[in-house]
Amino acid sequence: MEKKKAVRRSESRGKKQVKRKSAGISLNFLKKLPDIRIIAGAVILIALAVILIFAFRGCGVSHKTPEKVVRSLVESYVKGSERKIRNCYGVKKADDNLQKEISATISYFQAHNPEKVEIDDCNIIYEDGNYTYVYIVYSLVLDKDQSYPCISTYMTQKRDDKYYVLPPSEITDELSMQAAEKYADFMKTDAYKDYVTAYETFTKKNPGYEEKIASKLS
Repeated sequence: MEKKKAVRRSESRGKKQVKRKSAGISLNFLKKLPDIRIIAGAVILIALAVILIFAFRGCGVSHKTPEKVVRSLVESYVKGSERKIRNCYGVKKADDNLQKEISATISYFQAHNPEKVEIDDCNIIYEDGNYTYVYIVYSLVLDKDQSYPCISTYMTQKRDDKYYVLPPSEITDELSMQAAEKYADFMKTDAYKDYVTAYETFTKKNPGYEEKIASKLS
């Protein structure tokens, strides 16, 4: 009987030891697993990085064509983003003349207080070597479902396979005279005539609008 009891006690101790050993292996294994909170945090950070990359791509300035950089310039002016405006001109810091141009144009658009800008047409008037003269017709969307028609022209230059808007100070007399001649021809096109019709329609519906804008800028 004593021997049987001794054997049973020995078997019992053996079972308990096995159980403890098994439990010890499970705990060590769990300790080696990465914290689920760390994994979740890493996934969130990666997702945010991807979102930011696409956001910056969507909001960047395009220098692929003369038309695209002009569109980017007008949109940046309306938003008042000086950093993007300087990017369109291809400068990190604007000189005094360019800064005056930027500040005055931003103030002009702010005087209209537009909700957004809609680009109606943007195309090339003429090209000469690395220089391209571009027109853009656009509308400043105001309150009460009204749109103020605008037209602008910009000289662009190709540098290192990218297009930049030429700052006014870099437009030579020769370029200026050539642009004036080409603009006279552009005024005979349907694009210009459509703009004139839209502008006249707006001013008839909104008498005194130009004076109101001028008073804000004075």
